[in-house]
Amino acid sequence: MLSYFDLRKGTKFILDNQPYEVLEFKQMGKAQDVVVAQTKIKNLITGRVLEKNFHQGDVFEEAEIEKIQLKFLYFHRGEFWFSKADNPADRFSLPEDIIGNADQFLKPNSILDGLIFQTKVINVSLPIKVQLKVKEAPPGVKGDRAQGGTKTVTLETEARINVPLFIKEGDMIEVNTETGGYVRRIEKTP
Repeated sequence: MLSYFDLRKGTKFILDNQPYEVLEFKQMGKAQDVVVAQTKIKNLITGRVLEKNFHQGDVFEEAEIEKIQLKFLYFHRGEFWFSKADNPADRFSLPEDIIGNADQFLKPNSILDGLIFQTKVINVSLPIKVQLKVKEAPPGVKGDRAQGGTKTVTLETEARINVPLFIKEGDMIEVNTETGGYVRRIEKTP
């Protein structure tokens, strides 16, 4: 069992028979020395993020979340289709609302982690960094170079992100899937 004090960032626990992950934890002292934990938690099944306060007497069951390797196959009519990486015949789908913003960085045949809770795949976890090809890039505008300039490009997955002016169409870039931000250009090997 977990106490309210164990609810640190990354901890997975069960609340109302649903698995949650702690995104933020802050301890606050209130009147008469009552300590309250202010948290931001994410439901691992629905993807909804809640702000919730917990008190010293609260206890929770730790969520047993397993990870397996999955391969993203395709998107069709609001559903993302996956297969187990080692068994392409074992296919299943997850609805669009569960995947959330991660969809903008999924390309067919990507390998990612599936989260299993009580023998059922409930969600997917993308790698923190993915490599994607720039599909469309407007030319950089010359001007004041005192500050690093940026422009918006379209990636092969149709995601639009801001990148430095030197990025051009056809470049491979690395993107942080948590922030949706540009990380670096991948050098081409001859």
